[in-house]
Amino acid sequence: MLLTKTQIRHVLDTIGEMFPDAECELNHRNAFDLLIAVVLSAQCTDALVNKVTKDLFQKYHTPEDYLDVSLEELQQDIKSIGLYRNKSKNIQKLCRTLIEEHNGEVPESKAELEKLAGVGRKTANVVASVAFNEPAIAVDTHVERVSKRLGICRWKDSVLEVEKTLMKKIPIEEWSDTHHRLIFFGRYHCKAKSPQCDVCPLLDICREGKKRMKHSMS
Repeated sequence: MLLTKTQIRHVLDTIGEMFPDAECELNHRNAFDLLIAVVLSAQCTDALVNKVTKDLFQKYHTPEDYLDVSLEELQQDIKSIGLYRNKSKNIQKLCRTLIEEHNGEVPESKAELEKLAGVGRKTANVVASVAFNEPAIAVDTHVERVSKRLGICRWKDSVLEVEKTLMKKIPIEEWSDTHHRLIFFGRYHCKAKSPQCDVCPLLDICREGKKRMKHSMS
């Protein structure tokens, strides 16, 4: 059973109370840093990315900086991150595009962002939302898991279907806040392996939680 409109409102209010200050946890000084950090964060935790960008952002400030070094040097600088070879290539490629087509600036439109190397729909949504205050819902593993467990979306929905459903069911002015709150809810509470169902304020309307509680009692 999917949640009703009233139940979804209850979910939004509850996670708003639980995580009122939820925001992007990737360290960045500007839109360009954020773009690099989000590209690095694919299949990798924000905590690890922040560890790497601490030194990275001391060394590199502009798209030109990333192109002034060899690919090998950039690879060494991000070596502790998964898929670092591929990500290094993408970073240099997207920096070249920024210089050649956008005067070295990060474009604000999601369509232009998605044309950059290593930038998919999720990355474009995060950058548009965090850097440019564009209403967007980026669906990462946490957002997808929580939306499906709670019954806002269907289990069989694709990532794109999850995004479209959330956009339809959540007021546009709440998209960006909700995106961060769903991530925090999934990262710190409704975890993949050990969700805290027993103390969850949403247990009464969560199909997955009720099922898990029943299992743990039997």
